Amino acid sequence: MENINKNRLFIASCLALITTSMTFAIRARLETVFGPEGVGLTLEQIGYAFTPAFWGFTIAMIIGGPLVDSLGIKKITWIAFITHAIGIILTILADSMTSLFIATLFVGIGNGMVEAALNPMIASIYPKQKTKMLNRFHVWFPGGIVIGSIVGWLIMDVFGLSWQVMVGTLFIPLFLYAILFFGQKFPVTERVQLGVENSKMWASLAKPLFLFMVFCMFLTAASELGTTQRIESLLKSSVDVPLLVLAFINGIMAIGRALAGKVVHKLKPSGMLLFSAIFTFIGLWLLTFTSGGMTFAAAAVFAIGVTFFWPTMLSFVAEYLPETGALGLSIMGGAGMLSVSVVLPIMGSLMDNESASQALRTMSILPAILIVAFIGLNIYMKNKQSNNI
Repeated sequence: MENINKNRLFIASCLALITTSMTFAIRARLETVFGPEGVGLTLEQIGYAFTPAFWGFTIAMIIGGPLVDSLGIKKITWIAFITHAIGIILTILADSMTSLFIATLFVGIGNGMVEAALNPMIASIYPKQKTKMLNRFHVWFPGGIVIGSIVGWLIMDVFGLSWQVMVGTLFIPLFLYAILFFGQKFPVTERVQLGVENSKMWASLAKPLFLFMVFCMFLTAASELGTTQRIESLLKSSVDVPLLVLAFINGIMAIGRALAGKVVHKLKPSGMLLFSAIFTFIGLWLLTFTSGGMTFAAAAVFAIGVTFFWPTMLSFVAEYLPETGALGLSIMGGAGMLSVSVVLPIMGSLMDNESASQALRTMSILPAILIVAFIGLNIYMKNKQSNNI
């Protein structure tokens, strides 16, 4: 780790993640711009137009994961910058479902490359603090959504400026992370450091525990991001400004992730995941029938639930399955985003044909399954630790 400026790399990584997460908040605000009262797309059509943000993310992570080991973290990071820039420009120029679809695809690829490069980089430069530092890094996913939500509300609802101005604010964190990364020396991935051969890595990806975690990642990510990405439509009849609920949820998530070290010490990763599933289930059910100020209370319960899902799923794999390497982390993140691309149009169809409450009730099935799955994981991990004593 000689000549590597860990602090600068970490700050630059956080700015790259802020760019990624701001796109989620701004895209949520664009739902009303391109929806039935704007450009005229149905909620289901918008769901399809938004899906490339997630399966594009998945493709980028699956491709970028193994390339991080061979090409290096630095090159993948610059690919993220280029595709981010293209996606932002195309979004500003978008005026139809097709053009929005293409723009969202480039943004999704940029987002995926950020995760593909920077999750293993954080694990590599902080080998003894993986869960703690990955949670601190991922503070800026909800943190960026808070920033993007407030920016969207101020620019469009308070100052009455155009949505293109709102999208253009993404250039600020984009160029900041490029400046900070420029000229820096990057570490190699942990798998390369450990000298784990490709054959062992591929064999590790077939372990039942890893496959189980991939399955759970489908459900955790869909529970969190499927709900928050469609917040405008889900809560438009419950509160006046749904985007502020999104900011509120992600503000709680940012604080929770910043304090993750203390929680990890008490609950361990498997315990954190069970805790998260229980609160997510309760929060989604509460959101189906609350309105006004009580919507924020229900949203708080939901936020407490989803706070630790994403970073803890990644840190569990990094800590207990390190031989899966950068590709393992990429498959996890890719699986999560792929699941969101599946649920978005389903949620849109439910809202078009039934109601927002029905969409929320349907989503609550996912954390219900996770509660059972994570009870099993806790039993497995306790037995494993007992056998190792």
